[in-house]
Amino acid sequence: MQSLLIIGFVWPEPNSSAAGGRMMQLISLFQEQGFTITFASPAQDSDFMIDLQLFQVDKKAIVLNSESFDTFVQELNPTVVLFDRFMMEEQFGWRVAEKCPNALRILDTEDLHSLRLARQKAFKENREFKTTDLLVEEVAKREIASILRCDLSLIISEFEIELLTNTFKIDASLLYYLPLLLEPQAVLNLNTTLSFERRKDFVFIGNFLHEPNWNAVQYLKETIWPLIKKQVPDAVCCIYGAYPSQKVLQLHNAKEGFLILGRADNAQEVVKHARVVLTPLRFGAGIKGKLLEAMQFGTPSVTTTIGAESMQGDLSWNGFVEDNCIIFANKAVFLYQDEKIWLEAQQNGFEIIKQRYMRTLFESEFKEQILTLQENLPQHRLNNFLGALLQHHTLKSTMYMSKWIEEKNKR
Repeated sequence: MQSLLIIGFVWPEPNSSAAGGRMMQLISLFQEQGFTITFASPAQDSDFMIDLQLFQVDKKAIVLNSESFDTFVQELNPTVVLFDRFMMEEQFGWRVAEKCPNALRILDTEDLHSLRLARQKAFKENREFKTTDLLVEEVAKREIASILRCDLSLIISEFEIELLTNTFKIDASLLYYLPLLLEPQAVLNLNTTLSFERRKDFVFIGNFLHEPNWNAVQYLKETIWPLIKKQVPDAVCCIYGAYPSQKVLQLHNAKEGFLILGRADNAQEVVKHARVVLTPLRFGAGIKGKLLEAMQFGTPSVTTTIGAESMQGDLSWNGFVEDNCIIFANKAVFLYQDEKIWLEAQQNGFEIIKQRYMRTLFESEFKEQILTLQENLPQHRLNNFLGALLQHHTLKSTMYMSKWIEEKNKR
């Protein structure tokens, strides 16, 4: 019997963020392969976390820096362990390696945190981001070490695959491209999506715990929205997102048609009824769930180069990709008012999904990848000498620090 232990950074909230949706996709992929699944996390319960038991997933609360995890993982004896982001591998990877040495260790990066942070730093310093910035980024050292220690890392973006292989010289056998995935029945088409006339408003949607989203909303409010509003006086921009802080709520201004509406009860319904999605991201990483969702429900979008990164391949965007704020606003107005261009953009989105994000494009190959690694695990690890080196030396410091904290907590 194949069994999977997922060690989660947080409990999945698919209605709050793309990361939560991504986790549920991974659970589904492994269940399709016949795995029994246990999801463990040191995080506190949240009001919006999904009920994992409804998806036949066992839920287990675990404690940081505690030998209780050793007993738990040894008794569970999973055949595969999936770490949700590199921070969980840092905390629990050495314990898994020690107690379950034959378990396949997989890291789901979500996106490269170091890339997002380095771009954010460059933005705040008002300069161009360079890939060499990553070579001096402390988080990059931790993240790359985690990737090397694992048997396989799931990467959501082709740009990030290229960055890891070319800049960090990671062997391709340690990386696997697996973007956000959609089920065929989850994608609307021209016969089922709402028409141009039945839609209204510009919409932004995104989790406010994510710094790039907060920055994008500020940019919209201060720079882009006034330019749009000047051309379309009756237009409204609806800002949705989980966990809005007071500084976000203070941007609400009904007179200006800029509405902060907080968490959406049903994000899909919001996107489905919007005419245009605005996503002016100025830094970030990975691929953007909010833009894929817009394509899914036939809603054209205007975004930046960062927003569209690695999402469309050689295909035309479902709207416009612009970095200049004036052109961004003009294109948004153009898309909002011209039905012919709007319909063409909508069709582009359906085509991007069809060719790049359907689950059927990836599930069989992913299953084969897991089985092949399990069958050849000793040789795979011999080929990854740097990973073994880091496991032996670097992780010792993590292990002894954890044990020190463990002893300290007993007093």
